[in-house]
Amino acid sequence: MATIKVLQNGPYQVEGDDVSVVDTSGEQYALAKRPFYLCRCGASKNKPFCDGTHAKIGFKAAETALPGGGGGPSKG
Repeated sequence: MATIKVLQNGPYQVEGDDVSVVDTSGEQYALAKRPFYLCRCGASKNKPFCDGTHAKIGFKAAETALPGGGGGPSKG
């Protein structure tokens, strides 16, 4: 099972051996270690992965899950 944890004012932490990251053409990224971290601030130079830039730019975000806030599948 994969777990995605939202880190406070930081990236998404992804844990689990049954998860992969693929690009828009379906090519799979090599994942050197677990857990791995996905950029949430949009400023990483290593997208889709986090490179720590969020700390340098002072990224702030709301991390709290809202009760009844959905969480179901969406098409994007």
